[in-house]
Amino acid sequence: QVQLEESGGGLVQAGGSLRLSCAGYRRTFSTYSIMAWFRQAVGKEREFVAVSRSGGSTDVADSVKGRFTISRDNAKNTVYLQMNNLNAEDAATYYCAVGYSGGSYHNWRSYSFWGQGTQVTVSS
Repeated sequence: QVQLEESGGGLVQAGGSLRLSCAGYRRTFSTYSIMAWFRQAVGKEREFVAVSRSGGSTDVADSVKGRFTISRDNAKNTVYLQMNNLNAEDAATYYCAVGYSGGSYHNWRSYSFWGQGTQVTVSS
């Protein structure tokens, strides 16, 4: 079974920070070359947030550029999303996903497995 478990979500005031974690099995991290974060708010489409590639490169969505950072710790089989200066538009359920190289990293359909999500709520 491919298992991805997100954690770290919760309630935060606007301007605050959260760090999300996505933990998986060692085999999962070694098998899939790209790991990404997506988010989906109620009534909105699932949107790309950030991606980390096995070669070390990363990309983040324009909407979170300068505020969010994706990183991974292979020794802990975990990928992180550091979120700073949160605002109301960041409120959503955040999902981590893994996939193989070759697809469009910003397209959720490119990913093979997903976690169950962790909710981020931002209060003003």
